[in-house]
Amino acid sequence: MKTRILTTVLVALGVLGAIFGYKFMQLRAAKAAAAARKPVPAAVTTAPALQQEWALTLGAVGTLQSHQGILVRSEIEGRITRVAFESGARVAAGDLLVELDTAAETAQLRSNEATARLAELNLQRARELRQTSANTQADLDAAEATFAQATAAIEATKAILAKKRIVAPFAGRIGIRQVNLGQFLNKADPLATLESVDPIYADFALPQQNIAQVAPGLPVKVTVDAFPGRQFDGRIEAIDPRITDATRNLRLRATLANPDEALQAGMFARVEIVLPGRQTVMVVPATAVIYSPYGDSVYVVGRKDGATVAEQRWVKVGPKRGDLIALAEGLKAGEEVVTIGQSKLRPGTLLQVNNTVVPASSPTPKPDES
Repeated sequence: MKTRILTTVLVALGVLGAIFGYKFMQLRAAKAAAAARKPVPAAVTTAPALQQEWALTLGAVGTLQSHQGILVRSEIEGRITRVAFESGARVAAGDLLVELDTAAETAQLRSNEATARLAELNLQRARELRQTSANTQADLDAAEATFAQATAAIEATKAILAKKRIVAPFAGRIGIRQVNLGQFLNKADPLATLESVDPIYADFALPQQNIAQVAPGLPVKVTVDAFPGRQFDGRIEAIDPRITDATRNLRLRATLANPDEALQAGMFARVEIVLPGRQTVMVVPATAVIYSPYGDSVYVVGRKDGATVAEQRWVKVGPKRGDLIALAEGLKAGEEVVTIGQSKLRPGTLLQVNNTVVPASSPTPKPDES
């Protein structure tokens, strides 16, 4: 009995040993095959890091404001008898916009003028009589007061008549008409907006730390999303003398020429203040930078054991211009950085550089009009 059990155990151990031996040989062969197999290089495009001279600038986001802009309203009640403008038209200062019914005021003016003529005649008689002492000084004073009141009544009626002719207070472009012929206007009812946008203002803010760097007269460059590739030049006109309480920011206003009225009030704009002096910066295409919560980096083309490999470099990102970005530290001039294909890279990954098709990198990119 014991002999049979021993024989069974030995046979089982032999079978298990054969199985483990076979698996060991399989694993050893797989490791050898993996060691012999070379990884496929990652295809990337590259660009050299370049040293360039950039003007010192400060960037901000602002809002465009009209040089002059109002909502035209009626100062007086009345029925509209004439609408003299079309929506979106240009108007000159003093151009008639809306005329109200003046029948009652015209009649009142004729009555006041008649009363004034009679008061003037009575005043002349009172003066003549006073020269001969035929009346009292009180009579003359009363006649003069009556004439003055009649004259004032004429002026008041003329003022009402003038307000019934609503004119453009300055030259500009009138907005969408909000009134119609025959409509009764109440006091302060809106007629249309009137905007003068040449020149136009760009209002923006900077942190209070920059107060020593800015001054009226410094040039600014403004861009808007509505006109990609186009730059509008201007200058700082004014700096608010008070820092805002809520944000502790410095408010500034720049003036821009806008002869074609491309810029409109209310647009968001990117404002770049050009400071005196220039700085030397290390520049790479903006697509080369990999942003992450724990730091920004780029991949540099390096050499290891005779092979082209990726080296990760941590960098400090500086200002950006168009397709280019400045790096404050982390790179040397002439080093090749990976611009496309970083998502498949790890430190030490083999690289295959293919710069047959390289995206354009310009500090002032323009849209393709082809």
